[in-house]
Amino acid sequence: MELMSCRKHIILTFMMLMNITYQLHGLSNPSHVVNMSSSSKHEIPIGVIVDMTSLFGQMVHHSIRMAISDFYSLNDECKTRLVLHTRDSKGNPLRALSDAFDLLENLKVQAIIGLETLLQAKLFSILGEKTKVPFLSLTTSPPLNAAAHRYLLQMTPDETIQWKGLAAIAESFQWTNVILVHEDSEFGRESVPHIIDSFQDKKIHISYKSSISSLATDDQIIDELRKLSDMQERVFVIHVSHFLAFRILVYAKRVGLMSQGYAWIVTDKTMNFFDPIDLDEEVLESFQGVLGLKYLIPSSIQLRNFSRRWRKESLLSSPNIFNILAYDTTFAVATAVERAEIRPSKDGKKVGALMAMDFTNIRESESGKILLKELLNVRFKGLSGEFHLVNSKFIAKPLEIVNVIGKGERRVGIWTEDDGVNGLEGIIWPGGSLIPPRRLILQTSKKLRIGVPMLVGFEDFLTVEQNPLTNETIAKGFCVDVFNAAIEALSYEVPYVFVPFSVANKKPNSETYNQLIYEVYLQNFDAVVGDTTITANRSLYVDFTIPYTDLGVGTVTRDDQNLRKIWWFLEPLDARMWIAATCSFFIIGATIWVIEYPINPTFQGPWQDVVGPVLWFSFSTLTFSHKAKFMSNLSRLLVIVWLFIVLIMVTCYNAALSSMLTIQQIQLTRRGIDIGYHAGSFIEGVIVNNSNFKEPSLLPYNSLAEYASALAGGSKKGGVVAIMDEFPYIKLFLAKYGSAYRLVSYEPSTNGFGFVFPKGSPLVPDISREISKLREEGELLKLEKKWFKKDSSFLPEDSQAPANLTILTLYNFRGLFYIGGVMLAFMPLAYLIHFVYTYAFLIYHVLVAPPPLELQMLNFL
Repeated sequence: MELMSCRKHIILTFMMLMNITYQLHGLSNPSHVVNMSSSSKHEIPIGVIVDMTSLFGQMVHHSIRMAISDFYSLNDECKTRLVLHTRDSKGNPLRALSDAFDLLENLKVQAIIGLETLLQAKLFSILGEKTKVPFLSLTTSPPLNAAAHRYLLQMTPDETIQWKGLAAIAESFQWTNVILVHEDSEFGRESVPHIIDSFQDKKIHISYKSSISSLATDDQIIDELRKLSDMQERVFVIHVSHFLAFRILVYAKRVGLMSQGYAWIVTDKTMNFFDPIDLDEEVLESFQGVLGLKYLIPSSIQLRNFSRRWRKESLLSSPNIFNILAYDTTFAVATAVERAEIRPSKDGKKVGALMAMDFTNIRESESGKILLKELLNVRFKGLSGEFHLVNSKFIAKPLEIVNVIGKGERRVGIWTEDDGVNGLEGIIWPGGSLIPPRRLILQTSKKLRIGVPMLVGFEDFLTVEQNPLTNETIAKGFCVDVFNAAIEALSYEVPYVFVPFSVANKKPNSETYNQLIYEVYLQNFDAVVGDTTITANRSLYVDFTIPYTDLGVGTVTRDDQNLRKIWWFLEPLDARMWIAATCSFFIIGATIWVIEYPINPTFQGPWQDVVGPVLWFSFSTLTFSHKAKFMSNLSRLLVIVWLFIVLIMVTCYNAALSSMLTIQQIQLTRRGIDIGYHAGSFIEGVIVNNSNFKEPSLLPYNSLAEYASALAGGSKKGGVVAIMDEFPYIKLFLAKYGSAYRLVSYEPSTNGFGFVFPKGSPLVPDISREISKLREEGELLKLEKKWFKKDSSFLPEDSQAPANLTILTLYNFRGLFYIGGVMLAFMPLAYLIHFVYTYAFLIYHVLVAPPPLELQMLNFL
């Protein structure tokens, strides 16, 4: 580290000496390309504000001076000459703002190049709108709104493009979780939200954000890296300055984070300054297997010539994207100034005239609008390729994905926004591995410790045995089979070992399970496999997979189908309904007889001969088999209404009777009913809170055999009327004792069983996905049949079946009887009107001839 710091100071000192030499050479040599003494050339002042104490600032300033020299060497006929006025911001935004004000007011500069940070860009964008002077930003931070900040031009690629490339790389390797290491600085904090958004678009979770300051001590960096080594994620994305990145990777190798199974990706902020020739051996060794991103610069003769000159004049072996873009930016400014035919300000320079910053009265550039227009229209082939601006910003270049191998870097892929990732083959990962870290992401030096509860009475779910020879824990059961099937389906290896979690009384309860889950929270276990119910409170401390069992609570009772009462078929209707229905048949028969008696021979004769046909007709309407012929339209109308009423009553009776025969119902609304439940489980609270129960007498049981014994005995023999438990237990009970017991109700009021993992574990989404596949492919059902011995589909047809049989009452049919009552009241009245009308009509007919219409009416009746 001391050697790296020394090298940094040497490079900065050399670059400062180079710039001083340039300045002395320009002042002592009148024939310098800037040609300051030439009266035929118009000198146009241009400001440069950079941090001359940083390597970035020194390199950018050096590139700008090289660009001016090259431009006027190639374009000697130009009538303008750019004159640079450099200010050293020393990394202070307020100092940079003061320098900008000095350049604008005292030296009347026509444009300013620099702006290394997002804060400077925000400040100078406001200043540019006020003065109408273009500011050319070299920051890679996300651009500001071009419409609101017209005079701020971004001359470097927008780094949000780089985040999309990083997310695409992670997606290519099917990484679902990564750790972000960013610098605790302005540019680092500003980038984090954009990074998160880009990864979320690819459904990749940034599980941890590590913030490290550039001023952090070695011990602080090591402590942070050790914290990262304790996490299960093995993919790291680094977005820090290059000097900080060098330190992080060196210490990462020392703490073992650069071995097989790890992946490290660095952004262009590091790779732009990665020079294997100048790096010491330890830094270069720590970079082995690292993936890096760089903007792809097309090769050209012009670029090769520039690179040769650069190597001669600097300590770095090759230029980076910032040098190249600073060079092209200067070419663009010189070209735009020449095209705009800008002339020096008439006010002249006020060298040394220090003024207080008065932004309200700052001058507005006379030629700023013209220069801005020309800058937006400049197009030429530069070192970076085809150079032009769109929406006031530089068009992003493709990203080159490089892999550091040996003493150099090798391109392994390219990313473009249109085509995505191409390549990514032949990558050598840290530790010399050729296997993508995705397959090694969870392989650690120790196996995962999987806690398993010691169940008693429900061994089909989980049973734990100890091998006496090897002392190895052997776990069997439905829960274990599901877990093993999900683990085996993963695309990577997950070594694990089962560790029994025993209790003193050998009878686990809800507190035992809570304690076992809390052990995962304390990191004493890496996971829990067993009949662990998913609850909201437990989810505050751990993460659950999706449930692998059915949800809800079921209630079983003894099947009394063969012990029904002799009059069981009367149960669908209450007594009042049966009486009312029976009386209705007699009333309907009597009413029909009254109407038909005068005109229908079938209903005439002695009463003993009439009663039989009338009752036969009335009750035959139950089966719609009546064959009586009616002479009166009133009778026909009454029969139609009555048949409708009978149809409704018969249909409702059949439905109620079918329900009674299909589902064994129990009366859970009686006070003090005896209900059995799983001893020690939270199901007790579910029973108490269930509105169907009134002051239930709750009896705990510990096994399926105790469930069967309690139900067989019933309340009279010290047992229970029903057992209520989570549905997985009920399914297992019915599988063993289903012939004598029946499921009578089901409520989806619990969340089922899930596997337990620590918060943020990458195994949770992966195993949840595999559980979904097992369910879709029918594998879960096969495992249920294996352990539950028979078809496990015990749900009633209506999963929301009520706990009580709905008995139909007279009140339920009140509407039908209202209709029947109105018709019965109408019949005598209509008959009386018809009788009076008929005899009145006959008397009238004797005296007056009957009209044709009245005769028709008479025939109708």
